[in-house]
Amino acid sequence: MNIEILSTDTIQPLTELVLELWPDCNFDEEYEYYTGVVKAENEICYLVREQDRYIAFIHLSIRTDYVEGATESPVAYLEAIYVKPAYQTRGIGRNLVRLGEEWGKNNGCRHFASDAELTNLASIDFHQKVGFTEANRIVCFIKNL
Repeated sequence: MNIEILSTDTIQPLTELVLELWPDCNFDEEYEYYTGVVKAENEICYLVREQDRYIAFIHLSIRTDYVEGATESPVAYLEAIYVKPAYQTRGIGRNLVRLGEEWGKNNGCRHFASDAELTNLASIDFHQKVGFTEANRIVCFIKNL
């Protein structure tokens, strides 16, 4: 198993993994977005490849705005993590989180944050298993004017 940093050569397989994680997303929009991440100074993606197949990724950023639960800035932020179902429970996600922690420390961060939908119990369970503690729960509202 190899871990690679996102490059122009791996935007396509990353985008395919992103669509597995978020099927309602649009391929072209995600491809364009991650093309920008390749050049970004405060974002990075790592992909996991087994032989000739990409099976997992993590997307990290540095946030300097308010992050729930953080007492200082900047904050390393886990924007997304995905491991194909057939490869889950092998420690791949845990290893990617460790990589994210190291990346955050190397970028001057003292906190590593993330989020999950209230109904995404699998994600909440994963976050707790890899050492995150819950900072808050919120319900967001909107009203048309």
